[in-house]
Amino acid sequence: MTQTEKRQYLIAELLKEQPEYSNIIIPNDITEQKKLLRALFNVRLPLPISDEFLGVQDEYLQEEIAQKGITSIDDLELVKPDIYLWQGDITTLKCDAVVNAANSKMLGCFCPNHGCIDNAIHTFSGVQLRLKCAEIMQNQGKDEETGKAKITPAYNLPCKYILHTVGPIVSGKLTEKDCELLRSCYRYCLALADEYKLNSVAFCCISTGEFHFPNDKGAKIAIETVNEYKKLKNSKIKVIFNVFKNSDYEIYREYLG
Repeated sequence: MTQTEKRQYLIAELLKEQPEYSNIIIPNDITEQKKLLRALFNVRLPLPISDEFLGVQDEYLQEEIAQKGITSIDDLELVKPDIYLWQGDITTLKCDAVVNAANSKMLGCFCPNHGCIDNAIHTFSGVQLRLKCAEIMQNQGKDEETGKAKITPAYNLPCKYILHTVGPIVSGKLTEKDCELLRSCYRYCLALADEYKLNSVAFCCISTGEFHFPNDKGAKIAIETVNEYKKLKNSKIKVIFNVFKNSDYEIYREYLG
């Protein structure tokens, strides 16, 4: 099957799952097909899926990511010992683990084609990720606490694992509690990475998007917390600060010297 045939197959199978989508016609335009497929991935509940579907999906997503271009940690330049700064799409980064800025339900973003990192990671990892997260949350029996983290396989992403952490939601004036919860996100992720003997982890800008944590303060906390953890634990883990926006890159570059 070509990429187009795989995409059309996946769309058709996902539409079949939902009778209310029976009137949707698969568009001819490739861009519109990709938007529709992503939207269907986004809204799909964590329900069982066939091995045939997963086989086609996995081939399709891995090819899509390859076409975007995969960046390995080996290709990055150090800015400080064991510390990297990289601007790019975290779903194309090859390292041991990437950090996902999740919400307390831990099931990914259900908003079709939303621009958040949670949406992107769940989209390109595949439907297995939501199924795995649902299993973890069902076993836990309650929402994930802010400042903590869980680990899952990365499925179709180039990295090996995903660390899902729930950052603080800032409404109004930033408080010390917000700051401490953000520090906790970084500490929990680093502790999980060390527990699983991972050599590298890439942090996104936790909470600074949809959760409204100030970008400059968030970057300062991220860098300080990573440095403190590595010194306290004598951890040799390599840390990548991943940014997407130019403004965040400039903030991190300034704080990292």
